[in-house]
Amino acid sequence: MSIQGIRPKSSSDLTQSERISTPSLGRAKPVASQLTECRHYFFLPWLLRMTHELTQTGDLAAVARIMLELMQQQLRVERASISCYDERTGQMLVHEHCGLSAEQLLFGLWNPGEHLTRQTLAQGQAVIIPDVRQEPELLAFYQRTQPLADTEVLSFICIPLTRQDRVLGSINLERPYDSLKQLRWDAEMLSALAAPLAQAAELQLMQTTWHTALKKENRQLHSALRGRFNPNNIIGHSKPMRAVYRMLEKVTRAKTTVLILGEKGVGKALVAHAIHYNGPWADKPFVSFSCANRSEELIERELFGYEQGAFPGATTQRRGRFEQANGGTLFLDEIAELPLSMQAKLLRVLQEKSFERLGSSVTIQVDLRLLAATSRPLKHCVAEGTFREELYYRLNVFPINVPPLRERLLDILALAEHFVGRYALTLGIEAPKISSAALSMLTHYHWPGNVQELEHVIEQALLCSEGQLIEPKHLPCSLHPPSLPEPPVQDLLDTRLGIAERKIIIEALTQTRGNTTEAAAQLGLTRRMLGLRMQKYDLHYKDYRV
Repeated sequence: MSIQGIRPKSSSDLTQSERISTPSLGRAKPVASQLTECRHYFFLPWLLRMTHELTQTGDLAAVARIMLELMQQQLRVERASISCYDERTGQMLVHEHCGLSAEQLLFGLWNPGEHLTRQTLAQGQAVIIPDVRQEPELLAFYQRTQPLADTEVLSFICIPLTRQDRVLGSINLERPYDSLKQLRWDAEMLSALAAPLAQAAELQLMQTTWHTALKKENRQLHSALRGRFNPNNIIGHSKPMRAVYRMLEKVTRAKTTVLILGEKGVGKALVAHAIHYNGPWADKPFVSFSCANRSEELIERELFGYEQGAFPGATTQRRGRFEQANGGTLFLDEIAELPLSMQAKLLRVLQEKSFERLGSSVTIQVDLRLLAATSRPLKHCVAEGTFREELYYRLNVFPINVPPLRERLLDILALAEHFVGRYALTLGIEAPKISSAALSMLTHYHWPGNVQELEHVIEQALLCSEGQLIEPKHLPCSLHPPSLPEPPVQDLLDTRLGIAERKIIIEALTQTRGNTTEAAAQLGLTRRMLGLRMQKYDLHYKDYRV
């Protein structure tokens, strides 16, 4: 490896300053050629150690420690550091070092030749200073940190860590030299050995970049989930749903066990998500598991996990749902379907906050919030002997009843329009309107499948209407009972007007935070007229004072 930029000085005399600039590693000769030219055969084992560590672990710190050990034992350096370039701050941050004091390592920086290091960073070339006293910047640094004796000759070397013409860091070292030839040999050898170190730095940079991107994506995902599952985004302003919202406001900030009750399809999972993503543990894991239609063995494996070889087919260790949810929330849906033997094990976890994996005797401690949901009345299950009474009381700390759709008919229009908008966006078409006749059919249906059934009905109607006005003919046959009379036109008009008027009043109350005087003025009504309409639509001003 050739050395360029040497001033015409005596090679045996280092009393004058000499700056030696080497080409970047990307233009260097092969390592074997450099070793032969420099006759530093004893460095080969160190190169093999660094290469072996790189291929085995790819750990920058481990490879750097081998390099520092080499410099201490073979080159007798007094102080050295291996730094990585931080693109965010534009600084070289010390990654590994030897011989540096706490003061020199303050904030992770040790940069005696800042200008020289920046030159290395910009040009990708090594910088060698035979005598730091002849370099003003270096001399000023040592006068501040460690004054040099009048006769002391200290040399400084800065070697770039380069990958594909990109400088990722540097090797900085200082030690006395009395031979320029030896100084040149050592600089060449370090440049050769910098190759595996630069590769390790590149791997670390890639890993850091990947982790940073992953954290950013994770934050964005949690933000999106928090917005999606905000209680304000749950569709419905009927009286039963307002009661649910009040319960959610009380429980989201507490790590209380919640039992969510309601028929199938009412949106119990949506309520569980809203509890988690609007509380202090929103950035912690949310893990869900349905106990319905699962064997006892499968439930036990899923909830508690297992060790390798715990049963035939267990080829690897697996963490269970309890372990995955540690620090966050575990949502158990259809808890009434849990077998009695598993109920006893669940009760133990709730009491002791600990469990063991299948095939292991090691106790694992967990700290999580449990949310459970069921579509069956647990009191009846307790009376029938299919559900443990102790577990029922453990779960029934804070029950939330989600009303069926037939008890919140005033929310049907809002829900239907929401689903129309969602599926129209998916299909890439403009959201169609719902005819009065179709709306009447939707509001007169008893909805045994609740909101989930309504969603499927709207999806089917949107496909059948091909983006046009949704009419009764686009609705499924189940909504066309023979006994259903054709409603008068006036009744349809009254229904639409009532829904629209109620929605306008709710918006006014929300904007004025339940101030009926301001809401009446906004709507151009007297307080008495507004009060009569609120009574008609079962609205209460206290529900909007938030």
